[in-house]
Amino acid sequence: MSPKSVLNSAVITPGSSRHMEMIKWRRHIHAHPELAFMEQQTSALVAEKLQEWGIEITTNWAETGVVGRIKGRGGPGPVIALRADMDALSLDEKNTFEHKSRHQGKMHACGHDGHTTMLLGAARYLAEHPDFAGEVVLIFQPAEEGEGGARVMVEQGLFKQYPADYVFGLHNWPGLAAGEVAVHDGPVMAGMDTFEIEVKGNGTHGAMPHLGTDPTIVAAHLITALQSIVSRNLSPLESGVISVTQMDAGTMATIIPDHVVLKGTTRALDNDTHIFLHKRMSDLVENLCAGFGATGSVIFGGTYPATVNDSTATVALERVASTLLSEKKVHSKLPPSMGAEDFSFFLQDVPGCYFWLGNGPTEGNCTLHSPHYDFNDDILAAGASLWVSLVYQHGLSSRKK
Repeated sequence: MSPKSVLNSAVITPGSSRHMEMIKWRRHIHAHPELAFMEQQTSALVAEKLQEWGIEITTNWAETGVVGRIKGRGGPGPVIALRADMDALSLDEKNTFEHKSRHQGKMHACGHDGHTTMLLGAARYLAEHPDFAGEVVLIFQPAEEGEGGARVMVEQGLFKQYPADYVFGLHNWPGLAAGEVAVHDGPVMAGMDTFEIEVKGNGTHGAMPHLGTDPTIVAAHLITALQSIVSRNLSPLESGVISVTQMDAGTMATIIPDHVVLKGTTRALDNDTHIFLHKRMSDLVENLCAGFGATGSVIFGGTYPATVNDSTATVALERVASTLLSEKKVHSKLPPSMGAEDFSFFLQDVPGCYFWLGNGPTEGNCTLHSPHYDFNDDILAAGASLWVSLVYQHGLSSRKK
């Protein structure tokens, strides 16, 4: 069977038996959300299905990750890695449908239940029809939501045990028409980190502020001054974000505290800009605090690099998606997002492409990380078909290691 004929039969159509089975998997995973590094039930389901279909697997990557491999029967070719994330968020679900979360404080509010299901659907088809060239590596990754599960898997030697020529990942995207694709050549998601600033003054009675050094005044000036870095120090042609999201100060209304802690996040679309933001923030914290007679320090952590797509992989993905969906449904001019993705750690080791798959309208507050969010089951078929199509018609060559 030729790749073209397999591709034409690989499209999982809405309402088909394959699609209905995928909906059952997705809703089961949605009803049983698990947080970072604790995806035991989800991991067990993935491993069980892959083994049922005769796919070679290894487990316990970053605690709960599962990796499978399918060798094609179509002769030599590149090794293509496909990734799906599995973790949920710490959030109380406010939906009322039957498959809502069974576990208070845990919810699939970002669609990882759908990502996992789409890759499972593709894995089953590819295992049943391995008439493609090269190999496919299936990466079911834990702990994407702020915990860097991808980084852990890379550090554990993922791409040493499973050398890959290219790696691909996707995220559902509310607001983009259901089943349509957005692809970016270059930056697609921002790099991010968190910061903690401590401002130290001298506490005193609230009625006698002149006897101390009020760190709340310093912190208030600092919150405003930090915004000048992006607006006045960063080129208007570059993108950056500094957001102070938490302030911890004081214990009583009549006491000026001796210290204030500010927390927040920074974002940038390239690593040089991120380094610049860090330097300017450190300088500003130190010098502004000193100007008020206080001291200040800043610590950065939780860093994700920017997610930057490889041009070769991006062209391949765009071509396959245009063939499968039509050129009108593939968008290459949308702006990147200042959200962050730990898929970036994979891209630091292996070139690849991370793209968005439309989840449909956002009515009813159906946006990512909302307690009202639900993955659109209609796009399960499109996502799985995209993975299958990419494996058969990627047009990529093996890279020399």
